[in-house]
Parts: sequence; structure tokens; C-alpha cells
Amino acid sequence: MVPRAGRSGIAGVRDGALLVRLAAAPVDGAANAELIEVLAKALDLPKRSIQIVSGDRSRSKRVRVAGMDAQSVLSALKLWSSA
Repeated sequence: MVPRAGRSGIAGVRDGALLVRLAAAPVDGAANAELIEVLAKALDLPKRSIQIVSGDRSRSKRVRVAGMDAQSVLSALKLWSSA
């Protein structure tokens, strides 16, 4: 996660992790909320289906996506980020 970016969106993969740029600052949970919004939009899921599992105060986070298996999530994010 890269907060305070020019615009929000998925920026590819770095060191085996998804790189997401967020326009929001990491203040009062704004960047975490925006991360959930970006992922929900990319995966075409409601925001309630995405939960930050660990790394709430870190740039590196682990998220849980309800309603999709890991392979489907990776495929959807690859297609979305290359569009």
C-alpha cells in the first residue's frame, strides 16, 4: 500500500505482494477504508466482503475476501490491473 499517491488504484505486484496506491492519507483509518473500496471495485464485490486481517497500521496488510477463492481473486486483480 502506498498512501498519499496521486490517484488510487492497483499498481501491480512488488516482491510477491499486490501494490495498491491510495490517494488518502494514513490518518484516522482513511487509507484502510480506501484500500477496501479499491479492492471491492476491482473484484466487483460489496465492501463488506473485504476485511483487513492484519497490518492495520502498516503499509503491508493481509486481507480476507469473502465469496471468492484465492485463485479467483488473483485472476481478477491481474485482469483488472492490466486494463
